[in-house]
Amino acid sequence: MKATSTPRERRRVVAATTVGTAIEWYDFFLYAAVAGLVFNQLMFGPVGDGSSTILAFLTAGLSFLFRPLGAFLAGHFADKVGRRFVLMVTLFAMGGATTLIGLVPTYEQAGIWAPLALVVLRIVQGMSAGGEWGSAVLLAVEHAPTEKRGFFGAGPQIGAPIGLLMANGALALMNWIAPGDAFMDWGWRVPFLFSIVLVVIGYLIRVGVDESPVFTEMADDREARAVPAHPIATLFSKYWPLVIAGALLFAANGVAGYMMAGGYIQNYTTNPDGLALERGTILLIVTGAAAVWVVSTLFAGWVSDKIGRRTTFLLGFIVQAIAVITLFPLVNTGNYGTIFLGLGFLSIGLGLTYGQTSATYAELFPASIRGSGVSITYAIGSIIGGAFAPMIAAWMVENTGSTWGVTAYLLTATVIGFITAALLRDRTGLPLGHEYEEQQARGHFVFSR
Repeated sequence: MKATSTPRERRRVVAATTVGTAIEWYDFFLYAAVAGLVFNQLMFGPVGDGSSTILAFLTAGLSFLFRPLGAFLAGHFADKVGRRFVLMVTLFAMGGATTLIGLVPTYEQAGIWAPLALVVLRIVQGMSAGGEWGSAVLLAVEHAPTEKRGFFGAGPQIGAPIGLLMANGALALMNWIAPGDAFMDWGWRVPFLFSIVLVVIGYLIRVGVDESPVFTEMADDREARAVPAHPIATLFSKYWPLVIAGALLFAANGVAGYMMAGGYIQNYTTNPDGLALERGTILLIVTGAAAVWVVSTLFAGWVSDKIGRRTTFLLGFIVQAIAVITLFPLVNTGNYGTIFLGLGFLSIGLGLTYGQTSATYAELFPASIRGSGVSITYAIGSIIGGAFAPMIAAWMVENTGSTWGVTAYLLTATVIGFITAALLRDRTGLPLGHEYEEQQARGHFVFSR
């Protein structure tokens, strides 16, 4: 790859993608947490308690169905116009939708228009999330030196747990400032409205970032660049097995991750008909677990540069399997320390199956369709994995009265992830430049040449 980045430019890119992605995930996870704590009570009128919670998680999951649309658009423009342009658009779309959610009236005030407004704004969030991730990780990974690609790629990856930490931390703070009825009346709105401040911060950080050197080189060398007229069509006609494999890999992490990120644990532990634990303490526990997730994600990116992406995934899924088996037995004790132990251990497994994903995805697809490949594969994996995981978990517990079905669900997804990782060949350090298209286009699976 001829185009290069200076160390200063690389640091700026990692900072911009990490901070920007954290802001996006703050917005996205904030809705998920509030869905199980507030929206199930204020936005669904006369629906029964159990059903209202399922409906609230359904609105959270619906946004995932629109991630592919955001990914299709973002991937196309990332390959045609550049990664940086896409990141600016998604930042404003996500932040604007989140701020407006903080202004939506309740069902008592506006009737059916309240949940309908939530659904529309959540769809905008979904499209933005679908477009954000692919461009952010490519900007970070394509700027990175080859031997540190996993570590640099872990930058935008830690945006997810940082966003979870920020969202639950903000809610815990508001639960302290406005306890009891005040939290339900207006306290929950403040973290949503604060998003407008975060958008301004994200813009100021991202506006000075340089475009990816891989894309810059392709744009400067138009005769040599091999960007197809329709990158998405090329992706599905030639690389559909990679899309499926990559999506399953991501979904295996997402199913387990959205127990926390999707707000299910927060609802399950504080529900008056369930464990009925104190809301503020649970939010602080999830915040602490998110901090563990940040560290384990960074570690996974770093160690994947040393031992390979594939080995890191295999070890990570083993840890994640043990974590999901022990999660609910620990949570069901109702002891706050034991709950943190369960969520903290889960966070270690999540980080070890997440931190290296950016570099892995970038090394899967040829440069000419990499934007489309990464964005769309991620969006499909999100639907399979995280989209309806909280709703499915809530439905299982509501209908069986037990969490063992949820444990089986999480474990099955984890095993599928392990098998998928075992079938993929390790491509750590593969050249990413467009002049290596032929090498990038072959040898993805252990049984292929």
